[in-house]
Amino acid sequence: MRDSKPRGRTPVWKAIAVALRGDMSEGRYSVGDKLPTEAALAERFGVNRHTVRHALAHLVEEGLVRTRRGAGAFVAATPTDYPIGQRVRFHESLLAGGHRPGKRVLLIELRAATRAEAEAVAVEVGAEICAMHGLSYSDGQPIAIYESVFPSGRLPGIDAALAEVSSVTEALARVGVADYTRASTRLTAVRADATQALHLQMQEGDPVLRSTGVNVDAAGVPVEFGRTFFAGDRVTLTLEGR
Repeated sequence: MRDSKPRGRTPVWKAIAVALRGDMSEGRYSVGDKLPTEAALAERFGVNRHTVRHALAHLVEEGLVRTRRGAGAFVAATPTDYPIGQRVRFHESLLAGGHRPGKRVLLIELRAATRAEAEAVAVEVGAEICAMHGLSYSDGQPIAIYESVFPSGRLPGIDAALAEVSSVTEALARVGVADYTRASTRLTAVRADATQALHLQMQEGDPVLRSTGVNVDAAGVPVEFGRTFFAGDRVTLTLEGR
């Protein structure tokens, strides 16, 4: 007998939503395409139509699917494809992919560098750094929560510049860094903690992708150390070659 009870730790409806989201991300369904009927999806996943309906409702809440009574379910948007490469810029990357970028700064603070931060931006442990915390949006939906760390002693005025423009590229330009590139990137799959889940509008324990990276100026000197947690079900990260 088919049912919608969780099998293991992941509810079946959520697994179906993830599978359909993957189909959209891979291009099997594009914006405007009609999805298979509830009956066809129920047959594909071996569940009842109520479970399929629950999965589709979740995708509607995310803004990826829209439904019309008597007509079915249609793709309204596709998950954000976000490239990670040597010269990637968040705003430009999303615009190029047909998405509407957004950013919300939560906090800008001056504080002492931890050991890991000091090593990343090549300063002494305890040296003053500027940390910016914020949320990144695509088409009005939060897709990532981030913290960017800058060596304020090497970049005097970076805190004021970030407070005025919020764009890292423009803020760095204002303090003398005309260009920068990614020197390293590390990706790790982790589970969202309570605070991350709250900001990203997901459940605690849901999968997120943690990206840590160091950006350097034209001389190879570190100017930014970033930690970003991407909502794993809303973003496809693509590693670009140099």
